[in-house]
Amino acid sequence: MKKLLYAIVFGMFISLLAACGSSDDAESNKAKNPDNNSKEGSSNQAIDRLSIGFVPSREPDEIITATEPLKNLLKEELATLGYDINEVEITVGTNYEAVGEGLSAGTIDVGLIPGGTYVLYDDGAEVILTSTRAGLSIDSEDAKDWNDNKPTEASEEQVTYYRALMIAGPSEKGQALAEKVNNGEELTFEDVNSASWAVMSSSSPAGYIYPAIWLKDNFSKTITDLEKVVQIDSYGSAFARLAAEQIDVMVTYADARRDNADAWEADFEREASIWDETNVIGVTPGIYNDTISVSKNSEFMDEDFKKAIQTAFINIAETDAGKEVISIYNHEGYQEATSSDYDNERKAQEIVQSLN
Repeated sequence: MKKLLYAIVFGMFISLLAACGSSDDAESNKAKNPDNNSKEGSSNQAIDRLSIGFVPSREPDEIITATEPLKNLLKEELATLGYDINEVEITVGTNYEAVGEGLSAGTIDVGLIPGGTYVLYDDGAEVILTSTRAGLSIDSEDAKDWNDNKPTEASEEQVTYYRALMIAGPSEKGQALAEKVNNGEELTFEDVNSASWAVMSSSSPAGYIYPAIWLKDNFSKTITDLEKVVQIDSYGSAFARLAAEQIDVMVTYADARRDNADAWEADFEREASIWDETNVIGVTPGIYNDTISVSKNSEFMDEDFKKAIQTAFINIAETDAGKEVISIYNHEGYQEATSSDYDNERKAQEIVQSLN
């Protein structure tokens, strides 16, 4: 009887030691591999509303329509990453600054904004991704090359920068400037100052900042030195005015004519093509691509959620449906970005502010 009792007690002691060992091993494995246990058994974090802000580089209605599928795409991706989003709200700012101010105030959680806008509002916004896009068949700093080799086509090369172009329209003055460039003659400041110009808001890289640098580099002048300048709310509106010969020159991203070629004849009622009636008279250095930035003042924008937003947009851009959505901005993919990537944009802003 005593032998039997000893055997039972000894067996219980061995089982207890084994259980302790298994528990220790589990804790050790958990410490080594925390990601394996981080979400097991836990429900997704619920977020009532995620606000996405777009800048008006295209017509606002066009952007709203094109990006509608992004709402469900983001919900589905973020759900797999631990976040249940009740509503994704998409808005288009009245101008570039409106989106930057929304990010700073925390009323917009995520903004698709140019680098120039980001650096103006980086006290309240943090860049997390930069876009990649297809390059163009022409990538020259010589305006004549763009005219000799038009129409501009897309290339298969992915690039992280783009250029701004000064485009002369079909007006008498616009044609005179183009003829001089195509004859290999250098423009003077008197030439460009005699034309009427359309520019975007002062935080737009292609629509203001880099054209201002082009004027400084070539003529030691800036946009504020031009006598006839109007500020336009979108590139589409600028092309409409160029076609109506209300302005002689507009500034835009390269090559925005590809996005407006159909509208040039169908909506703006020009008889000849946009390639026949417009010419490049100036080209800027490369501009670092658009950002996806998040608000530093959003109530739920912690490090985990930033990482989830990064992963979601990268994954979305790899799908056919996602590629269609982000093509509205000529984006084809995304890669992780840091603030220092946009140091050149900060230098550009300093130059513009000193010129003003």
